[in-house]
Amino acid sequence: QVQLVESGGGLVQAGGSLRLSCAASGRNFGRYAMGWFRQGPGKEREFVATITWWSGESTAYADSVKGRFTISRDNVQNSLYLQMNSLKPEDTAVYYCAARRTDPSNIVVTTTAFDYWGQGTQVTVSS
Repeated sequence: QVQLVESGGGLVQAGGSLRLSCAASGRNFGRYAMGWFRQGPGKEREFVATITWWSGESTAYADSVKGRFTISRDNVQNSLYLQMNSLKPEDTAVYYCAARRTDPSNIVVTTTAFDYWGQGTQVTVSS
């Protein structure tokens, strides 16, 4: 089992940047595929980015963030990151970190495939 705690959210102007972090506790962090999801006001939770296990050989992004966001992991620090650049007001949401045990070497983007979730961190982008 793994526990996840996000940090790094806040208020930023459009065009700005933020770096989200997700600290994982528990064993064998490297064995999990990891992902970032978000839920905007009045919207369902949606996929943002994901990275496969261990060295994170494969990554995938939602079309809406491709080229602006970068997901990365540090298995020594038991941490997951999301670098967000060129932020837009439509990026405003609560951002969640998630871990997946099953098939961690492949890319999966569905929320139901992820087993463990953090409590979320608010990102607000002003226009």
